[in-house]
Amino acid sequence: MMFRTEIDIPKADFEIQPAEQMLFVGSCFADNLGRRFVENRFRATVNPFGVMYNPASILHTVEKCTGVHPRVAVFTLGTNHVYILKETGEIVDNCQKRPQRLFEEKELSEEECAGYLQKAIDLLKAEKVIITVSPIRYAKYGYHGSQLSKATLLLAADRLVKANPGVVSYFPAYEIMNDELRDYRFYKEDMLHPSNQAVEYIWEKFRETYFGKAAELFLEDWRPIREALGHKPFNPDSEEHQKFIARTEERKRLFEKKYGLVKG
Repeated sequence: MMFRTEIDIPKADFEIQPAEQMLFVGSCFADNLGRRFVENRFRATVNPFGVMYNPASILHTVEKCTGVHPRVAVFTLGTNHVYILKETGEIVDNCQKRPQRLFEEKELSEEECAGYLQKAIDLLKAEKVIITVSPIRYAKYGYHGSQLSKATLLLAADRLVKANPGVVSYFPAYEIMNDELRDYRFYKEDMLHPSNQAVEYIWEKFRETYFGKAAELFLEDWRPIREALGHKPFNPDSEEHQKFIARTEERKRLFEKKYGLVKG
């Protein structure tokens, strides 16, 4: 007997490799997902210029990422709403707490969203780009307005997948949250952001979709070292603990050498 619907996510036609070079840009959901890659020793850069909620701001980040050359990029789309500085007519990435009267709010169309993201894809020249729509709802637009915003982003994402076969793929984080985890117990206290448990579940689904045996072995090799590094001793100055630290650092060194994270 089934008590919930499950999203059918086909296995990707490529695999994220151990210690993969990656770039995550987008909403705070990109932070949540990207952080797990950083913690697990992937060479991931996460929102290097801060959280970017809309496609235009994602493009702005990519334009500034001159020294970042990922093989895999992940764009997490939060909203199609942008703020335009009236004085210059430019879309700003952060209003920096300046008065609202200085800005004009605008909703990007499906075509505009796809256009900004296509420019980002072309500039970045990553082999693979994963697009996902953040499941976080925006109460300030009203819930109907938030749904319309997400619908625009979903249409733009679908357009990009079709226009870039073999390069762009779509990961259904939004659908997982709204269909599989359709219960307020999977939200934080604000009832808008996914709980840590929900983010962990989506991370597991992401792994199932994009990881192969090599990446899973990489995680398994790193897990005991990560746990050891996070160990908090009762007596940090004891000889026994100092030996434990030395053994852990040696294991870390060998791990980094095995996966090419350090030279030599």
